[in-house]
Amino acid sequence: MALRAAIIGTGADPDERDRTGYAMAYRHAPGYRRLDGVELVACADIVRENAEAFAQTFDIPSRHVYEDYEEMLAGAEPDVVSVCVPPAIHADIVVDCAESGVPIAVHCEKPMATTWGDCRRMVEACERADVQLTINHQRRFGAPFTRAKSLLDDGTVGELRRIEFGEVNLYDAGTHQFDLSGYFADWSPVEWVLAGADFSEENEWFGTRNESQGLAQWRTESGVNGLATTGEQPGTGSDFTGCYMRLRGADGAIEIGVEDGPPLRYRTDGGGWTTVDVSENVHGPTPGKLRLGLAKLAERAPVGDGNALTLTSFVERAIEEVVDALREDRDPVISGERSLYAAELPFASWESVRRRARVDLPLEIDDNPLSALVEDEESASTGETGDVEANETEDIGTEPPTE
Repeated sequence: MALRAAIIGTGADPDERDRTGYAMAYRHAPGYRRLDGVELVACADIVRENAEAFAQTFDIPSRHVYEDYEEMLAGAEPDVVSVCVPPAIHADIVVDCAESGVPIAVHCEKPMATTWGDCRRMVEACERADVQLTINHQRRFGAPFTRAKSLLDDGTVGELRRIEFGEVNLYDAGTHQFDLSGYFADWSPVEWVLAGADFSEENEWFGTRNESQGLAQWRTESGVNGLATTGEQPGTGSDFTGCYMRLRGADGAIEIGVEDGPPLRYRTDGGGWTTVDVSENVHGPTPGKLRLGLAKLAERAPVGDGNALTLTSFVERAIEEVVDALREDRDPVISGERSLYAAELPFASWESVRRRARVDLPLEIDDNPLSALVEDEESASTGETGDVEANETEDIGTEPPTE
């Protein structure tokens, strides 16, 4: 099956990455270009100069450079579309793509959307239109994570009992760990979430507010407990846990992304740590340690069991899964439906903060609880009156050019 791909939201200079934008389109494009039978044919960005620079980099013809993504859909007729815009406008663009009748697949950057209602709306619209929706939870394709899952499945540390992680926030960054938490727990449904958070300090990522410090606990139907700590201050986030993720089993533990240590190690009760080589039989530089959050994940690492002959980025592997699932007519492992698992947990955590109580799932709200809390605080500080409706969606006034 030959496929035509296009990208919405090229972003600006990919070398200037910060909390206003990461220019993820520049990571998606190589993923399409490396695949046989896939042609990158078009791009769109509200800043035409950005789109033109992207097109020049990836040899996209000038006639297929657009400022309006709807014109791009009609003019280029792509089969697959990557959505690399800020989270606040993910939902509208994904729904528009699905309802246009043009693409047969949409691959959207994480996090899914800025409200829980919009996350569900994206999935429902694509299901109605029979459009494959995937979310770029690409870390699940990295060898440290797949190897950790193999250790669990082999019973190396016994039955999984607890998942722990530290990150800078629950939403923009934490969505990856929540997704991995579902993966490691075999997608056992979460029964409840209990959380606390401080949001007194401004902490905006890609146009969306996050908590400045938080603590979340959850439990799955299979009996796996979860614990997450967030923040950038000393003693919070990964500084608290000492690693990116820790998987505690009945007979030992697995640690991923150890601070000042290896990408992956495990120990059984009464024994010392064993380092797992995640770079065997790979030509090229070994991947850097997986210090995430305050430090940067190694962008390129071996995939699967580590037997690949070339290094491939996590994003490239995710896009390969998008294409393979289309060609094989199967559900992708990073489907929109599956990605709701990760999307629900940050909103449930913030809803627990709003209620000051435990929240049982499934989550029965449509809005963004943290946004509502912030609006309440701002109204109280200015003496304004008026309640924030439970289902009101936050109005994001700024639209950075990329995720």
